Amino acid sequence: MTGSNKLTKKDYLKTALRAFFLQNGFNYSNYQGIGYANVIYPALKKHFGSDKKGLYQALEDNCEFYNTNPHFLPFITSLHLVMLENDRPEEETRNIKMALMGPLAGIGDSLSQFCLAPLFSTIAASLASDGLVLGPILFFLAMNIILTAIKIGSGLYGYKVGTSFIDKLSEQMAVVSRMANIVGVTVIAGLAATSVKITVPITFAAGKVDAANAAQKFVTIQGMLDKIAPALLPALFTLLMYYLIKNKNGQPTNWFSSLFLSVLSVAG
Repeated sequence: MTGSNKLTKKDYLKTALRAFFLQNGFNYSNYQGIGYANVIYPALKKHFGSDKKGLYQALEDNCEFYNTNPHFLPFITSLHLVMLENDRPEEETRNIKMALMGPLAGIGDSLSQFCLAPLFSTIAASLASDGLVLGPILFFLAMNIILTAIKIGSGLYGYKVGTSFIDKLSEQMAVVSRMANIVGVTVIAGLAATSVKITVPITFAAGKVDAANAAQKFVTIQGMLDKIAPALLPALFTLLMYYLIKNKNGQPTNWFSSLFLSVLSVAG
């Protein structure tokens, strides 16, 4: 990119600060997908310039499922934008974006929720219990100053790393992309196993009734499936939905199939 369409360090800084809006538009369909597209929207608008079709397509692509920690999001968006400016293949950019989603979510959540928040809330509560209004003010200022600094720092570091990343590893991107793709598939598989709830509610008696204690043994189909391959049904259901959406272009038959299978699972 050349001329006015080239993103500057200031653009990366603005994008980093827009991470505060990541949770805007949160929903249980694509989680932070809309928020992610909103965060990078000004940068995308400048990058594409008069290419409205390219801008709309980029926004649509970035509304896909996403879920990470807002404070480390700028590192991801900076890498994303650097790769976009360097005309890296869309699949490579997407793989890197998805691969960083989970690890940075874990780091960010641990730092903000289990380190900083308990530390400053303890100090603030101690001051507040003594009747000092400084307590809640200290908590508010300390948390926001530190988390804002993390956003800015991670965004600028992502820009720095991204620039050298493109320069030094352009020949190795196939390997990096492959590794990122594996991590992304692993994350999606984990989400499918924990979020999709489908069971087989069929139970049948096994053997004869024990006359001594009148106990009857029962065997469940779901238990047998779990011994063979845990979370097999959620995985198969996810693959089916992917196939229907990918190959059937969202036709009504997709939703009827989904509804039918969902009813079967709930019936249990």
